Amino acid sequence: MAVKGVVFDVTSGKEFYRRGAPYNALTGKDSTRGVAKMSLDPADLTHDTTGLTAEELKSLDDVFNKVYKAKYPIVGYAARRILNEDGSPNLDFQPEDQPHFDTKDEF
Repeated sequence: MAVKGVVFDVTSGKEFYRRGAPYNALTGKDSTRGVAKMSLDPADLTHDTTGLTAEELKSLDDVFNKVYKAKYPIVGYAARRILNEDGSPNLDFQPEDQPHFDTKDEF
């Protein structure tokens, strides 16, 4: 599952994320908006944060840092994080500056 363009391995929480589990709808996509709004509505299961309130954005950061980054290993990044809208490489993307990134483990 991905939040804020960071892909997490949620296998250790499979009781929450496997098929038929409460948060399965969040998997297989970047569900940033759904996490921010604490929503499983299919319309909210997207990366788009347009129009979120300050409270929702704070909630997103809290859950991202205190739940996902704290509990689950990062296994990659969504293309949106490493590519520009035109598909060209985002030259500002620095893997070593990303959360929990260790080049020894990645390559």
